[in-house]
Amino acid sequence: MRSTGPSLLAVSDLHIGHKANRELCAQIEPRHPGDWLIVAGDVAEQMAEIEWALRLLAGRFTKVIWVPGNHELWTDPGDPCQLKGVARYDHLVALCRSLGIATPEDPFPVFWDGEVGVTVAPLFTLFDYSMLPPGTYTKEQAFELARSTGVVCTDEFMLHPDPYPTREAWCAARIEYSRKRLAGAVGPTVLVNHWPLVQDPLTVLRNPEFSLWCGTTATADWAYRYDARAVVYGHLHIPRTISVNGVPHVEASIGYPFEWRRYGMRPELYVDVFDPVRPNIEFARARDRRHEHIA
Repeated sequence: MRSTGPSLLAVSDLHIGHKANRELCAQIEPRHPGDWLIVAGDVAEQMAEIEWALRLLAGRFTKVIWVPGNHELWTDPGDPCQLKGVARYDHLVALCRSLGIATPEDPFPVFWDGEVGVTVAPLFTLFDYSMLPPGTYTKEQAFELARSTGVVCTDEFMLHPDPYPTREAWCAARIEYSRKRLAGAVGPTVLVNHWPLVQDPLTVLRNPEFSLWCGTTATADWAYRYDARAVVYGHLHIPRTISVNGVPHVEASIGYPFEWRRYGMRPELYVDVFDPVRPNIEFARARDRRHEHIA
């Protein structure tokens, strides 16, 4: 158990477009006045709801750090904000900055864990269809499999890459940008991204075809390369912590109401990045049985 000092906490996949999840979001409170909160994407789809949640959390925590998920980047037909692609992302960054929230475009903040300063690096990498499901060897094969099983992500219809010609091109630009930023990080890091940085968490997906929309293989060595003490991610709706080459990879997601009602919820809605194994026994057992993803 950690000390009673400030903690680096994380939550993702709040999905507050669902009334029950909005009520959960309203319950998120720090346990220490100095606590920081990572919000690892998928707050909501509509700009007004995203702003409501981020404003609420920014008012409660000493520091909030946000990275975009795929849902924030959707251009939802029902959203008065119809910005697409990079313009939508830039609008979200401007919103966060107006609330004092750190983004992937800002200087990396340093969280002091005792006497150790840890650089918290919010990232936005997107995905490039390189995380292929088992038994496929090309993007074309993987897409055919996804279509044949009815597992095609809504990103294909609502996440626009403008002005880039493709999502792969936008992802490549984000990878290059993130590498340059990370090269300047000093000391140990916590890497934060909505999408997993490695493929290991995908082995328990009920629908492995969904791997296509789960990140990029270009980030596979980042935890080692950039001296990560932990990696925080979301997206899969399988909240758990796994060790990959000795580094904890912490999924901080809440998920949809039907998921947490069926499988349980963490006693604390967030997870402590440096002490992630704190759920009660009943939740831990249910968590390990989830093995599914619906995005």
